[in-house]
Amino acid sequence: IFGHVVEPMQTLTSVLAIVAGAGAVLLVAARLLAPVSPLAERLGGRVASWRGPITFAIAAVAMAGSLYFSESAGYVPCRLCWFQRIAMYPIALIALVALIRRDAGARWYMVPIAVIGAGISTWHYLIEWYPTLEGDSCGLFGPSCSDLWFRTFGFVSLAFMALCGFVAIIVFNTVSFGSSGHRAPREGG
Repeated sequence: IFGHVVEPMQTLTSVLAIVAGAGAVLLVAARLLAPVSPLAERLGGRVASWRGPITFAIAAVAMAGSLYFSESAGYVPCRLCWFQRIAMYPIALIALVALIRRDAGARWYMVPIAVIGAGISTWHYLIEWYPTLEGDSCGLFGPSCSDLWFRTFGFVSLAFMALCGFVAIIVFNTVSFGSSGHRAPREGG
């Protein structure tokens, strides 16, 4: 039923991944400029105040996208794809619970998972470009990790999209703006 929308979904999710990655880069730039730019401080602080909904949106869209591509488009996940899912899906659930409970401290549970996921995604993306790095372990129980379902705009693959999502989650949950009051709560006091 969803077969006719596969290419538009590839493009849409590729654009969303690029937007998430660009947003992370812009937030880091705002943080670096904040000491000399009140505008960067204000804008960065406003974005940081929305880190809960942003994190949930990124993780939920990544989870929904991965399920669409495997269940509707028929893209069989490779071994590294599964490991990336194992990292992203709990982040979506933790982010939802944190959003409902208004728990700003939950981000510190999500960041380590996102760091692991980013490491896996980075390795997977490298394997896609340099298949000789893969070895024999990836293709033992499913498709090879160097197999590409698509490469939108010449560089955006499923592994790249996951990497953008993980990096954005890391950045949006760790970058703080001092005078804006969007700093992590201090532990024990």
